[in-house]
Amino acid sequence: MHSLTPTHLLHSASAGFEAALQVGMLPEGHRSRRLHGHSFFATVRAALPAGWAPFAGGEVAELQRRIEACTAPLDYALLNDTLPQPTDENLARWIRARLQDEFDVPGIHQVGVQSTPHCGVDLDAAGHAHVWRRYRFQAAHRLPHVPAGHKCGRMHGHGFEVILHANQDVGGRDIGIDYDHLDELWAPLHFALNYHCLNEIPGLENPTSEVISAWLWRQLKPVLPELSWVTVYETGSCGANFDGTHYRIWKELTLDSAIRLRHAPEGSPLSAIHGHTYTLRLHLSAPLDAVMGWTVDFGDVKTQFDPIFKAIDHRPLYEIADLPDGDAMSLAHWVLAKGRAVLHELDRVDLYETRGCGAIVSAQDETELVPV
Repeated sequence: MHSLTPTHLLHSASAGFEAALQVGMLPEGHRSRRLHGHSFFATVRAALPAGWAPFAGGEVAELQRRIEACTAPLDYALLNDTLPQPTDENLARWIRARLQDEFDVPGIHQVGVQSTPHCGVDLDAAGHAHVWRRYRFQAAHRLPHVPAGHKCGRMHGHGFEVILHANQDVGGRDIGIDYDHLDELWAPLHFALNYHCLNEIPGLENPTSEVISAWLWRQLKPVLPELSWVTVYETGSCGANFDGTHYRIWKELTLDSAIRLRHAPEGSPLSAIHGHTYTLRLHLSAPLDAVMGWTVDFGDVKTQFDPIFKAIDHRPLYEIADLPDGDAMSLAHWVLAKGRAVLHELDRVDLYETRGCGAIVSAQDETELVPV
């Protein structure tokens, strides 16, 4: 098996809350100055030490309990009673401080707050706030350099999605980057891409997800120096990140498996046989192939990983001899080790039992954990 020494082991948990707010620091006439509301979603990712949870394998459940308790005062509340300017960034900073100081959550690596499914803020390990916003466009493309018979060599189309991530701490703006500013910068790109054939656009003659992400970076970075990453979804289950230097792709799968936690105390529901529909993301990092325009073919990822997938999908995972336990971290670590034996570019696995709740195992140091 390919050698593996993960340098990042992160547990993740989340909580939702419904709240009203108004942001008075925004310019006159801005819609968010008016009283309005959102269904917020908060996530914390932390490197938790051994012995922190009530039992080994119970880290996700305990972390979820604490973030739910942390955010409980915000649920069905007016956020201005807690924060004078309840922006997504200020909410994330409030949650992070409260988790650390009042709920004894160590090793916090990232706290994210989404005010809608299409926008939010992630605080990284250094405390930098990366605002992000999701966009969509409909377009056709073909990949001209793939082998004969490859399905992507035929003209076809996608409902592409793009996420722009921008570091609030770079630009020196008084109120940071609001979502409207990103909308203004995206508008001409949307016009250029939406309902077009990408191959006909200069610079996109070979429009892989990686090439599209780099093309967008070159268009945006001069007018948005705060740009952190560009994420391109080719489909709902695969895509690419680009940070100006490095490319990363991911492939997402779902698996339906049964588990039980061997160290859960007697009487705990986690000690009994139960199950999840897991979300599994395989992240691969490699230099861009100058001819193919990709790091790794998405189809190759699926094909090579398929035997491992079949070993854990619709299976009782507690019967796998070399899987030490049924918790998300143990399973993510197992998947990364097995996966790297057949996909040497694989360097990170995200495994979620439910939305935002699971584990991330990375085989290399990541100063900033790129969200997807």
